[in-house]
Amino acid sequence: MAWRGTFKIIAATVAVTSVVWIIGNNVISIHGPMPEAAPSGLADPSIAPTQMAQSIVALPVAPPAPQAASAVPPPQITELQLGRLVIPVQGVQARQLVDTYTQARAAGARQHDAIDIMAPTGTPVLAAAPGRLEKLFFSKEGGNTIYIRSADRRTGFYYAHLNNYAPGLTEGQTITAGQMIGAVGASGNADPGAPHLHFAINVLDPADSWWKSVPVNPYPLLMAR
Repeated sequence: MAWRGTFKIIAATVAVTSVVWIIGNNVISIHGPMPEAAPSGLADPSIAPTQMAQSIVALPVAPPAPQAASAVPPPQITELQLGRLVIPVQGVQARQLVDTYTQARAAGARQHDAIDIMAPTGTPVLAAAPGRLEKLFFSKEGGNTIYIRSADRRTGFYYAHLNNYAPGLTEGQTITAGQMIGAVGASGNADPGAPHLHFAINVLDPADSWWKSVPVNPYPLLMAR
């Protein structure tokens, strides 16, 4: 009868479906679950996003470009003066010197390009090195000052806050090392209660005037005696 044929078709379909389902489950149980689709942007689908983040190596950062060296070399004292300077205040020993170079002055408005050598008013000031007396000058800041220049015109020696000049001192005069050129004082903007010699050493171009110079620290040069 017709209904028997229809029943046979339905039974066959169910049987085939069951077989496929059983085979599929067996395959999955053997090989494990199917992998999920890799997130977009990952080169290797087998690497999880967190593993990928940990595996990223930071690109090297280029070091900053080195700063250009100064075109002007540090000034140098002439070899003639090294280790031969006289401490310019009579009776003062090297161990008594204090390095006051680059200390702040005028509430930090300027730098101290010299050293101060403390001594009572009237203590003889001596020429630290030989040379030519280039200038006797009175200024508001330095008071009574003396500028002496070496024979090669490359080194200048500056003495300030003097109480007075030595008798007979004149510009153009040849000066010998250790010669008395003045006396300790507090002229200019120095504290009257703290008389001292303001002593500076400067490097100059031989063709330049006495006031065009580059300061260097006198302390290590005096200590090198």
